[in-house]
Amino acid sequence: MSNCFFSNSGAEANEAAIKIARLHGHQRNIDTPTIIVMEGSFHGRTLATLSATSNRQVQAGFEPLVSGFVRAPFNDLEAVRTIAKNNGNVVAILVEPIQGEGGIHIPDDNYLPELRALCNENDWLLMLDEVQTGNGRTGKYFAYQHYPVKPDVVTTAKGFGKGVPIGVCMAAGPAATTFQPGNHGSTFGGNPLACAAALAVINTLFDDNLIDRAHRMGQLIKETLEQQLGGADYLTEIRQKGLMIGVELSEPCTPLVELALAKGLLLNVTSERVIRLLPPLIITEEEALEIGTCVAKLIKTYVGDDRKKPRER
Repeated sequence: MSNCFFSNSGAEANEAAIKIARLHGHQRNIDTPTIIVMEGSFHGRTLATLSATSNRQVQAGFEPLVSGFVRAPFNDLEAVRTIAKNNGNVVAILVEPIQGEGGIHIPDDNYLPELRALCNENDWLLMLDEVQTGNGRTGKYFAYQHYPVKPDVVTTAKGFGKGVPIGVCMAAGPAATTFQPGNHGSTFGGNPLACAAALAVINTLFDDNLIDRAHRMGQLIKETLEQQLGGADYLTEIRQKGLMIGVELSEPCTPLVELALAKGLLLNVTSERVIRLLPPLIITEEEALEIGTCVAKLIKTYVGDDRKKPRER
């Protein structure tokens, strides 16, 4: 990535990416530039990023939504190829390398490389939303670095400032010069405080080997969960890439959020049945084992072997 535009959040970074795609389309004389987005995606809560998101619960009540998006199932290359054949207005693909809010869905190894090839064939931009997956979270600085892929646009935020509000939209090749002076702006984007914080984060990630630690600690948590839950009929799947972990159960488990909080553990449940774990990158081996053990016990208590059975009459 050669050019960066700094903003205050991931939603703002994705707004910039959407604007780059539309400018790219208009420069190719496409009157209604359209972006392919994925079912199960989450890109933000501004009107444009909300429209790109595929979650009716967060969209409801905010209609009319912004047009210019067409949806394909995540990890389904044939669906994208079908859109390519039937829609001449497509100018870009916007996709999360791993779906976070959608339930920690990790695509097949050939998914991003094949999307890159489709974009090359059709003169589309490949735009990756790494707001949640970036900054060491998956055991690489960016999740796309697990694959032989170079995107045109990458966005990130969240862990980029580690609590200080900052986001960034990065671009390479022709996408890097699509914006010209006056095309885009942000009142507080690129302010000295936020940029100093982000620089400190980047230096710490590399100086303290936290990216490699994310890979090792994520594996340890997954192994602990597998040891304690493996073979259980209420466990659908454990999905993990670095410290991005999803434990999918066979039934809804939203109350586990409060049950875990009572035990001093912060977790989330997304898509009703997926426990989402995003531990800090500074986690120790002891803490990783504790998380895996605690989550396994909570699951057993709520849906599994240790659940209280009703008394027989």
